[in-house]
Amino acid sequence: MIKPMTDDVSRLVATSPDSDFTLTIEDALERYSRAGLPRTPRSVQRYCAKGHLDCRRIETPFGEKYLITAASIDKHIAYIEEVRPVATGRDEPRHVATPVAQEEGHDNNQQDRPTSPDLSRQVATEYVQQLEKRLEEKDGFITFLRTEVAVKNDQIKDLTERARETNHLIAGLQKILMPLLGRSSEAPSDSAQRG
Repeated sequence: MIKPMTDDVSRLVATSPDSDFTLTIEDALERYSRAGLPRTPRSVQRYCAKGHLDCRRIETPFGEKYLITAASIDKHIAYIEEVRPVATGRDEPRHVATPVAQEEGHDNNQQDRPTSPDLSRQVATEYVQQLEKRLEEKDGFITFLRTEVAVKNDQIKDLTERARETNHLIAGLQKILMPLLGRSSEAPSDSAQRG
């Protein structure tokens, strides 16, 4: 008898559970500062974008934000401390540590290159432009609806006035026709209705 495979353990181990992604950019900045490696928010965002930190990007009402694992920050801090040049005296040049950094990994090459165009800022600008366009569309729709409500109110007012005029005309016709039909213009009595 063949048993179906139900548990794929390799996939469970390969990814971090969502509950590990708890730290915000501000929390990461605090961890870097405590380690003596202060960073800017943009630097941490770049670390996330380049994959140096294990993170998830989530949508919020104000845009996107990163949630980062504490373990990846600790690992990145350890990596930076390992490859950063040790403070040297004035007689010893600092570039001695450069070959060591290149041997440690290819990630340092990415950090040394000039920064690429700020794509997140472009994306944010496009997002803001989209929001502004949608707001303009909604403002136009609200204006349209307000004019429609005003038109409908005028129509209801006119129809109410016509209904009142119609009621007056019918009452006048009743007064004229009742004597011609031999009935009084007042409502018939109970005895006349039984008859």
